[in-house]
Amino acid sequence: MQSRTDDMPGKPVLNISYHVIPMDGDRVQFRKAHDVFVIKRPGLLELVRDLFPLLDGRPLEDVIDQLQKKHSRESILGLLQRLAQRHVVKEAVEESGLKTVYEPYDPKVEEMGKDGALIKVKVAVKPEVELGEYKGLEAEKPAVEVKDEEVDEEIEKMRERNARYISVEDRAAQDGDLAVIDFEGFVDGVAFEGGKGENYDLTLGSHQFIPGFEEQVVGHNAGEEFDINVTFPEEYAEELKGKDATFKIKLHEIKQKELPELDDEFVKDVSEFDTLDELKADTKKKMLDHKQEHADEDFEHAILDQLPALVTAEIPQLMFDRAAQEEFDEFNYRLQSQGIDFDTYLNYTGMERDAMMAMYREQAETNVKTRLALEKIVELEQIVPAEDAVEAEYAKLAENYKMDVEKIKGVIPAADITANLAMRKAIDLLKEHSVVKKKKATRKKKAAAEEKPAEEPKAE
Repeated sequence: MQSRTDDMPGKPVLNISYHVIPMDGDRVQFRKAHDVFVIKRPGLLELVRDLFPLLDGRPLEDVIDQLQKKHSRESILGLLQRLAQRHVVKEAVEESGLKTVYEPYDPKVEEMGKDGALIKVKVAVKPEVELGEYKGLEAEKPAVEVKDEEVDEEIEKMRERNARYISVEDRAAQDGDLAVIDFEGFVDGVAFEGGKGENYDLTLGSHQFIPGFEEQVVGHNAGEEFDINVTFPEEYAEELKGKDATFKIKLHEIKQKELPELDDEFVKDVSEFDTLDELKADTKKKMLDHKQEHADEDFEHAILDQLPALVTAEIPQLMFDRAAQEEFDEFNYRLQSQGIDFDTYLNYTGMERDAMMAMYREQAETNVKTRLALEKIVELEQIVPAEDAVEAEYAKLAENYKMDVEKIKGVIPAADITANLAMRKAIDLLKEHSVVKKKKATRKKKAAAEEKPAEEPKAE
């Protein structure tokens, strides 16, 4: 294999030549330097059996024309490109000494004959980055506190979670009750998809259903059958938004919420503590830790948000495009894991695909510049994670994924672990050398301070 680089800013072109060994029995062999790669997939064998006898110094276009009656142009070029990419391109890029970003490299077959082939590959190279002053960045970090009333609210939530419901028959349904209902919705007299339920537990006043629904269940008694009329909001699904609907309701049962007494016995039932004071103290500590964690995260984000403005570089558009696509694919994957089709999501939210991709592209530019900045800091500060830190990270991943450490190592290269740890250290360095600004008082607090009367002088 021979390769040559044509210099192009951001997108060098590699001209790569490699040799082909014709078919041998039921195998197709590609030779690169001293290595031989063997293809045994039956689906490809038929194509290559037809293809290779024709590669005898003839132009590639003539070969394609002759084979198009049996095989598509796309399948022929696709085979050649995949083989070239899999077995040739990566090594050629490595030999070039270029620091590239993203694979695959999209090879294009230019010429091919019995003695070999010539392909061209455009690769996006990692840009040279100049970085402004990254030490001494300023960001606000609010003081963290937990008030007694916040603790009381959290304890009250515990009571709510441990409430029981008692069936009532001597009164109509009220806000806060649990109503067990059958319902079926109709628009213009026709039942619509997703508008039916049986023995559904609906907490009245929870605003779980569309506006007006729960309010019209209030006042009815168990055993009643009745209709309610509602209008779907404008931000609802396209096929229902703004439309009037009638729901036929059967109210099976009314259940009243009963909260447990807030005493030491309740504490023993719901926690590892014996007294209410102990539970409150532990709750306050956990809330304080949680708030502190969020404050630290907000401070870190405020520091990182300043990095893109410090980056000076000619960044290949491919880096932005791929980053946006990765974010979009991740979001789509999360939707699918919840059983939601992407087109259905767009329909219900009223969003358009192009608008969503534009949003991801905007965020991608920030993400790419931030990563380049952190990588540059790693380089400038000569940050090299210790081997034991890498091993500790592998151990943590193995525990999280319930896998053997060696299997994790086979999936995630050590270079990736090292790079991530190095950037984590770079972030810690930024925070260590940052300046914490006091958060300015809000207008409300400032006004309250100004209205506070001055202390009277003490009598001598």
